[in-house]
Amino acid sequence: MFLWETPLGLKTFRNTPEQAATTAVLAKNQGLYNGFLVAGLVWGLVLASQGAEEARAVETFFLVCVVVAGVYGAATASRSIFFVHALPALLALGAVWLA
Repeated sequence: MFLWETPLGLKTFRNTPEQAATTAVLAKNQGLYNGFLVAGLVWGLVLASQGAEEARAVETFFLVCVVVAGVYGAATASRSIFFVHALPALLALGAVWLA
């Protein structure tokens, strides 16, 4: 989100400065979305560390959000998104429910 148009962001995502400028709004939107998902997962972990009953529900909700986004990305953009985003979230979801 913040580094999209910097040399590090350009190199990481293999963009030209022109491509990065054209897609900057999309990258910032995606970064904000990911930030909210992280905040929700951290919230769930904090609740779990306090023994709160609602921890599993919070963690489940946000992990399901990641799975849905990963499946959608795999279906519409690149199959590899499933393995990078959805599969780890599914594994984490399984761990949450087995704990």
